[in-house]
Amino acid sequence: MTGKRLLTVEQVADRLQVHPETVRRWLRAGRLRGVRLGGSKLGYRISEDDLERFVTASGDTAGKARAA
Repeated sequence: MTGKRLLTVEQVADRLQVHPETVRRWLRAGRLRGVRLGGSKLGYRISEDDLERFVTASGDTAGKARAA
């Protein structure tokens, strides 16, 4: 492990100012990487690195859409 924290769905939602269900949708669709700890009881965890990659990739996509 890289030493980065694992974030809950709620923590990610708070950082991105979206609803937690939106984060879960991104996880289920494979847009955001995360792991499920202990099956469904503990829910998803997202590493800070994966969150950073997601935000960067989302920004690149938004910029390309505006330029078109």
